[in-house]
Amino acid sequence: MKIRTALTLRYTCITAAVFLVFITAIYYVSEHSRSNAFFRNLKSEAITKAHLFLNNQVDAETMQSIYLNNKKFIDEVEVAVYDTDFRMLYHDALQNDIIKETPEMIERILQKKEIDFYIEDYQGVGIIYTFEGKDYIVTAAAYDGYGYAKREILKETLALLLFSGLTVLIIVGYLLARSALAPIRSIVKEAENITASRINKRLPVKNEKDELGELSLTFNALLDRLEKSFNSQKMFVSNVSHELRTPMAALSAELDLAVQKERSPEQYQNAIHNALQDSQRVIKLIDGLLNLAKADYEPEQIKREEIRLDELLLDARELVLRAHPDFHVELVFEQEAEDDKVLTVIGNSYLLTTAFVNLIENNCKYSRNQTSFIQISFWEEWSIIRLSDDGVGMSDKDKEHLFQLFYRGENKDVASGYGIGMTLAQKILSLHKGEISVFSHPGEGTTYVVKLPHI
Repeated sequence: MKIRTALTLRYTCITAAVFLVFITAIYYVSEHSRSNAFFRNLKSEAITKAHLFLNNQVDAETMQSIYLNNKKFIDEVEVAVYDTDFRMLYHDALQNDIIKETPEMIERILQKKEIDFYIEDYQGVGIIYTFEGKDYIVTAAAYDGYGYAKREILKETLALLLFSGLTVLIIVGYLLARSALAPIRSIVKEAENITASRINKRLPVKNEKDELGELSLTFNALLDRLEKSFNSQKMFVSNVSHELRTPMAALSAELDLAVQKERSPEQYQNAIHNALQDSQRVIKLIDGLLNLAKADYEPEQIKREEIRLDELLLDARELVLRAHPDFHVELVFEQEAEDDKVLTVIGNSYLLTTAFVNLIENNCKYSRNQTSFIQISFWEEWSIIRLSDDGVGMSDKDKEHLFQLFYRGENKDVASGYGIGMTLAQKILSLHKGEISVFSHPGEGTTYVVKLPHI
């Protein structure tokens, strides 16, 4: 069942139930008023006839004749008068006798002074009427034909109103549900037009403060993330293909050249050495890409633990020196830490080590004496690491694009690289809620300032 149909049915059922309650209340209130009004009329008629009879203003035969004649045309009130000993003094039509008074009824009237009752569709009253100091019991009964006719008209009118009201409610409910869900249909229609090739399209937002506006904004934010991911993926695949093509082509050319004709052992060794260098370049590039993929994990997917930054930097230094024996790394503490917590962070040891290895290697590669100078300090909630060199520095353009994947700066001829390391370092630090800043001028060296929140 569609939401539109469900809303229409719910709206109609709830409103119809309320409508039915009010209609029922109107009917019963009206019936109660009719009944009470007719009981009052009966009492008035009973007192009038009893007074006329007891005062001898009209004799019994005349009163009975009037009753029988009127009964042919209207619903005449039948009145009977008794004394307290249950002796009948007067009766309009003894042959009809609607009430059929009994000693028990007379006794009840004497006790309660006045009673109202129904005899099938007839209404009756019994009262005590005092005349010249003596109590008499007067009963009266009649059929409220006029009142019942009005009641039937009211019943038909209310039934018609209920039927027509329900019909109107169904139509109005459907139109209201359709109108309320129109923005959703528009959203669905727009969403159907969004594909991988048209992921730049967005859902319309008419009112940012209502629920549908919030839904559209949330969906658009999701599309923004997907578009960014798709574009990054396209760029990544394109750049990876380009970067891998060069060393693989060189490796293939070197091997192809070696097998074209017979060569001396020295030439074969030289060819193998060149091929080995090209393969190592490919391996290093692939390692960098794999680490970059790990840095793109969601934060909750990364295994985290407490890490001492001084110990981690010593491990990173060891890895750099093992891979590059001619590099130099100096590690100093600017402040004495009274509490180890200021140098302890929550993170992934492997990823943070990879980030600092890349930063240290970058220092050493572009330094005049292949040295990276590392300073550790802390301030408020941050652990701060400064990595400096006295190398060639970089221009403002290079600093602007430093963390762009596969970007090689103006000094790319000074040292080899693939433009992955700095992007990888920034992603890893961002994954750990850290920050990295670069301070550099051409010919004046470069300083990287890394800030990580300590525990």
